[in-house]
Amino acid sequence: MRGPLIAIAGNIGVGKSSLAALLAARQGWQKLAEPAEENPYLADFYADMPRWGFHSQLFFLTHRLRDYGRACQSAEPTVQDRSLYEDADVFAQTLYVQGAISSRDWETYTALYEAVLALLPAPDLLVYLRASLPTLRERIRKRGRAVERTLDEAYLARLHERYEHWASTFDRCPLLVIESDRLDFVQRPADLAFVEAHILHALERPRLTISSSTPGDCSFN
Repeated sequence: MRGPLIAIAGNIGVGKSSLAALLAARQGWQKLAEPAEENPYLADFYADMPRWGFHSQLFFLTHRLRDYGRACQSAEPTVQDRSLYEDADVFAQTLYVQGAISSRDWETYTALYEAVLALLPAPDLLVYLRASLPTLRERIRKRGRAVERTLDEAYLARLHERYEHWASTFDRCPLLVIESDRLDFVQRPADLAFVEAHILHALERPRLTISSSTPGDCSFN
């Protein structure tokens, strides 16, 4: 019997990696890391998206599907840094719409995605960390990753719009939305405890979609 699968979703800089690492350490869960540092196309992608968009997205998709497939065979609870759905439904689709992935490459990519996805179970819970564009920009600036210094703000804004649409229509598994603009679960233990409590609660009530904003405020939809 496999353990619970929790996926942390959200735009660049929102805090997915930090939250996944903290939850894994506190709960004793295994963590599936975002393979950004392993991606040999990423720096080239940020410099020339039309040239490297398909290559970069294919790398992310294949690695995340591989790791997720292994987690599905594990009895240990697992937390995944960025869901496998975001690769296709947010990032690749954004690139396709803006013309950075050709129609031919898009068809090949989506055929692979849909074929493999049909063989894998959905997560038990998807946590969407939502933040405004100013918050995302400030967090990206503070973490200071060299590869993100050339990140186009218009691209970040398009991702933000796509994320909002994607989250509003997502129905593959239960969804927990965390409004994270005023949360700092790295520096403030109370904020981490708030997020952790809602995640554990959502796992116990799998048929609910939950929207949480600040500590003390949680509504069920």
